[in-house]
Amino acid sequence: MLIKVYGSAIYGVAAQTITIEVNIDTGGVGYHLVGLPDNAIKESSYRISAALKNVGYKIPGKKITINMAPADLRKEGAAYDLSIAIGILAASDQILAENIQDYIIMGELSLDGTLQPIKGVLPIAIQAREEGFKGIILPKQNTREAAIVNSLDVFAAENIKEVIDFFNEGKPLQKVEIDTRKEFQEKINDFPFDFSEVKGQEAAKRAMEVAAAGGHNIILIGPPGSGKTMLAKRVPSILPPLSLKEALETTKIHSVAGKMGTETSLMTVRPFRAPHHTISDVALVGGGGYPQPGEISLAHNGVLFLDEMPEFKRTVLEVMRQPLEDREVTISRARFTVNYPASFMLVASMNPSPSGFFPDDPNNTSSAYEMQRYMNKLSGPLLDRIDIHIEVQKVEFEQLAEKRKGEKSEDIRKRVLTAREIQRERYKDLKISYNAQIGPRESEKFCELDSTSFNLIKLAMEKLNLSARAYDRILKVARTIADLEESEKILSHHVSEAIQYRSLDREFWNA
Repeated sequence: MLIKVYGSAIYGVAAQTITIEVNIDTGGVGYHLVGLPDNAIKESSYRISAALKNVGYKIPGKKITINMAPADLRKEGAAYDLSIAIGILAASDQILAENIQDYIIMGELSLDGTLQPIKGVLPIAIQAREEGFKGIILPKQNTREAAIVNSLDVFAAENIKEVIDFFNEGKPLQKVEIDTRKEFQEKINDFPFDFSEVKGQEAAKRAMEVAAAGGHNIILIGPPGSGKTMLAKRVPSILPPLSLKEALETTKIHSVAGKMGTETSLMTVRPFRAPHHTISDVALVGGGGYPQPGEISLAHNGVLFLDEMPEFKRTVLEVMRQPLEDREVTISRARFTVNYPASFMLVASMNPSPSGFFPDDPNNTSSAYEMQRYMNKLSGPLLDRIDIHIEVQKVEFEQLAEKRKGEKSEDIRKRVLTAREIQRERYKDLKISYNAQIGPRESEKFCELDSTSFNLIKLAMEKLNLSARAYDRILKVARTIADLEESEKILSHHVSEAIQYRSLDREFWNA
């Protein structure tokens, strides 16, 4: 007897429905699995056999042929255990299968029949709804994530026996429902850190505010203990809240990577990713034999923090150049190509020298040559793609001992939101959300300069030997500073402040 059961496969951040055809006949004995399964799927027969035996069923001693269509697409992982097991039981008439075609069935089996969570549940649920399936049956740990998709019944199962009884005896499975908008609104302002905890560093805070208002990449240069990491960790608290659309996009990526917690249904705050400097280029950008999203995609719609940037391998840093421009990553393989979104705000930090204290090194262990060699670990083209360079000075004792709290993230965020709203209105007819995304054509239209500002930026270009890309960055940052002041025109003091945010061009890079 031939039975069709439906599962799903993940490619990039999208899902594709997989038809699992199970055919059982009496012409011999055997277990044949075809359709480009990987080793984890090939090993499923052992898990299925033990699981069925432990719940009172068995794999029949006949010729079993299982085809996973479309047969030319690679399938991976143990998530098909449950769908294959149910298909075998239905094809061998051990259970009824009247409405089995109405559901997507996914789950990994333990040997005792309990179900283990799987990856990529959100895109699977979205695809199931688009293709008109009545519902989706999943391990209980995954159901909150799938339940954010409306117009789709999501059923939770703790073991395969519950699924068997659902089809065979009509026993109801637990149906999971959540109020997506309510849950989203309740947790949208959950931040563990606040800018009021940062002592001093007013110039750096201002630079962070400008960066957040325009979505600009920023690098912090300063000695150890000056507060660079502390400032970086508080950037999400002043960024605009995620929209529901952005939250779904971000959740989808984290779901595919298996980074969603069992109690989490939806990402409600912008992600903050801080990979260690020993990370490989594949782990940062994404890829592998079976492509997975990297750290820059996990930071999509959020912040990627690279602490001590020169300590990262040069090849790792250079692979970021294209994603910083295009805001997406393309992973190419012989048989297929996968695109991962990567629209993130880069926040980097670094010491000015190997010892960290140049030019104020108390032990005189640093020289201008060592500082320059350390700076040369960052390529010019990469630094060009970072809009704001800000020097973070050592915090004096008087500032540390001061009892008065600094400005709260909530107050800074209000100004950032006002500036973002101005940008949203300005670019409403374009596929642009904030100033950092504008190209040369939009820059020419929206970043007009008066004669004083023009002469100022011309002088800076000549004196600092800035590249064309640096000129473009100065215009974008000046536009953001003007937006923070709610000024329609870019004025000379806006341009002047933007030029000050190119300290690596001014002092170090061309030293």
